[in-house]
Amino acid sequence: MTATRLPEQMRVIEIAAAGGPEMLQPAMRPLPEPTAGEILVRVAAAGVNRPDVLQRRGHYAPPPGASDIPGLEIAGEVVAVGEGVQHYRIGDSVCALIAGGGYAEYCRVHESNALPVPAGLSMTEAAAIPETFFTVWVNVFQRGHLQAGETVLIHGGTSGIGTVATLLAKAFCAHVITTVGSEEKRAASLALGADVVINYRTEDFVEQTMKATNGKGANVIVDLIAGEYVAKNYQAAAMDGRIIQIGTQNGVVKELNLMPLLLKRLTHTGSTLRARSVQDKAQIAADLRQKVWPLLERGAVKPHIFQTFPLEQAADAHRLMESSAHIGKIMLTL
Repeated sequence: MTATRLPEQMRVIEIAAAGGPEMLQPAMRPLPEPTAGEILVRVAAAGVNRPDVLQRRGHYAPPPGASDIPGLEIAGEVVAVGEGVQHYRIGDSVCALIAGGGYAEYCRVHESNALPVPAGLSMTEAAAIPETFFTVWVNVFQRGHLQAGETVLIHGGTSGIGTVATLLAKAFCAHVITTVGSEEKRAASLALGADVVINYRTEDFVEQTMKATNGKGANVIVDLIAGEYVAKNYQAAAMDGRIIQIGTQNGVVKELNLMPLLLKRLTHTGSTLRARSVQDKAQIAADLRQKVWPLLERGAVKPHIFQTFPLEQAADAHRLMESSAHIGKIMLTL
């Protein structure tokens, strides 16, 4: 069912071939049609995330059935609904987690993976929520079991993930330590609420974490880096600490002494979000609606947007992402 006649074609950004940002090319595609349980959203804004960069480079293929168009989060207006849709109507404003297809004028979404735009937030701000908030909620709270009064060490404190992890950890009364790569980013992380910020270029994060925790270490460590950080995370962790791997920017671990894992009774786990089932993501969405949406709607938590680009300038957005000069989210607008 649709409110008005929709176009047969839509603007999208395609990946012409695996490679650099210049491989992101504007194109036209047929308008997708929502199937049973799905809604069609006219996209107002879409988030740019590290997995989009990996996909563009040829290292992160979409899961079976997902669009090959990059983009994992959107916000916009519902313009059509598929059979059996119960929770949204044409004209509703939603943000949504998707497995692909966000860099486009229109995107189909399973209704259970969509959430209403929080009161008081713009479409661009709402589009900055799904990928990072879903990821942080699953990893820090569901898998990491972060509790009030515990200490969390967040690597990449000014990344999209890092800023949200800081905001949510503070909202739930945890002590937050972050690592960053410059004094400008230290100031930004402190402004977001971090209690201790470590410049990893000039300071040893293990030493500083132990100092900040009176020798106890961090209860939860959120790591996007991997490589040499894995062994150092084991040193920085507290007894019964939980290390959550959500990225491998520095590559694989070549050698690793597992004795600290045994002696400290550590849990080292990891996950990806994109390939999880619609049902899994629906459960996460329901949890966020209950526990995090109230924080967003009263302004206690708000996504931090660094820069926006028109859809046609997606290549420039990726160049900024790869420079790591950003603090918070990079967005595309339509």
